[in-house]
Amino acid sequence: MANVFRALSDPTRREILKLLQKSDLNAGQITEQFDMKAPSITHHLHILREAGLVQSVKRGQQVIYSLHTTVLQEVLNWVLDLQGKTE
Repeated sequence: MANVFRALSDPTRREILKLLQKSDLNAGQITEQFDMKAPSITHHLHILREAGLVQSVKRGQQVIYSLHTTVLQEVLNWVLDLQGKTE
């Protein structure tokens, strides 16, 4: 879970997750939304993939990224469980 919180700690990565919430995108489409170079976005996507927050599928020459909601649900359940134990 430490990887998840590390991934979520960065505002760029949180913004990427918001974009992927709307639709699946390739790296180029994601890069177009930011004022940074493609290698930086690739690095952020790698961290999100390692944390299990994003999935990638190769389609031809492109890699398509999508939100992996299972991990997000697990984190949400953990937070809600933690909240219930403190009350």
